[in-house]
Amino acid sequence: MALVNEHFLKFPNSYFFSDMAKRINSFRVTHPKANLLRIGIGDVTRPMPKVCAEAMCRAAMELTDQKTFRGYGPEQGYDFLIDAILKHEYASRGISLSPSEIFINDGAKGDTGGIVDILRHDNNIGVATPTYPVYIDSNVMWGRAGIYEPENGTWSNVNYLPCTEETDFKPRPPKERVDILYLCLPNNPTGTTLTKAELKKWVDYALKNDTLILFDAAYERFIQSNDVPHSIYEIRGAKKCAIEFRSFSKTAGFTGVRCGYTVIPKELSASTLEGEAISLNQLWLRRQSTKFNGTSYIAQRGAEAIYTPEGIAAINENMNYYLQNATSMRKAITEMGLKSWGGENSPYIWVKTPNGESSWKFFERMLYEANVIVTPGVGFGPGGEGFVRLAAFCSQEESHEALKRIASVL
Repeated sequence: MALVNEHFLKFPNSYFFSDMAKRINSFRVTHPKANLLRIGIGDVTRPMPKVCAEAMCRAAMELTDQKTFRGYGPEQGYDFLIDAILKHEYASRGISLSPSEIFINDGAKGDTGGIVDILRHDNNIGVATPTYPVYIDSNVMWGRAGIYEPENGTWSNVNYLPCTEETDFKPRPPKERVDILYLCLPNNPTGTTLTKAELKKWVDYALKNDTLILFDAAYERFIQSNDVPHSIYEIRGAKKCAIEFRSFSKTAGFTGVRCGYTVIPKELSASTLEGEAISLNQLWLRRQSTKFNGTSYIAQRGAEAIYTPEGIAAINENMNYYLQNATSMRKAITEMGLKSWGGENSPYIWVKTPNGESSWKFFERMLYEANVIVTPGVGFGPGGEGFVRLAAFCSQEESHEALKRIASVL
């Protein structure tokens, strides 16, 4: 008889986002005429740049011609897209990387979850809380997270780095040594960022403690402040301690197209039990060559078009739209007397619920009294209780109406 991976059985019976969907569906059944507005969802609504769609159409037509047809592509991605990324994302910021240090993928989620394949099961991990659930869940599947403790919603072998009001929801390096650290900046869900000086403390910690940083920069394009780095490699020494994940999903409306990339510098290594240094770049190449057949040629041609003058202009227009929406949303929240964070270099706004109300109770109240869907903060870990996430990805008209409804029931 085949045996299951019993680490999967450690997950709680109820999954947060499934619970949320069930509650929304239940409301729809009992209130079929209600006009629900979603201002907590992390999916984009602005369309992808037209130049990207045109490039994808041309690429699709190439596949119908014997002379230009392509079969399997390189697992790490086509040179044309890698070269564009190196030029526009890194060389333009004074960061030197080689093409073999870039790995094109089908979105950041797959690689942030899959990177644990090349790391030993008994590494200990540090995760800022609240944060993106995939970081912990992927380690649970490997048995690295330990046992779930339902009384406080934590895992026994995870080092939780609390991001609280007192720290302005900015993570701080731990006092103890940790093998693997996850950082998401700008953060999902809090919308907070770190300055170069603040991020340097993390790199210094990692170099001192021989720690690997897994740096999720999926929202870097929203950064407007000059003192907030777009890449961890803007910090000296980061190539020796960090892997960076990027995505075109929020940048160019690619959530349904699927394309992103991971950067693993050749200077980066991890050790065997005997102390031998092993290149993580080479391990990841081996893993990808085995488990991944490469991102669609069509999607990569679309991503390449992001870096044309037309693509850059369209992306900047979308970024400005979302950020203007975030600014007006946070202003409205402040006028309601609620405390909030984010919304400046990020599409996310982190809102403290009034009068100590739980995340789920506030969610239910907004759903039934205002017909507005927000995301309960507790879904992002124990540090999210008592907060909700709002997102500026909805239309400005919808966000204005939704916040007007919320204000009317507070």
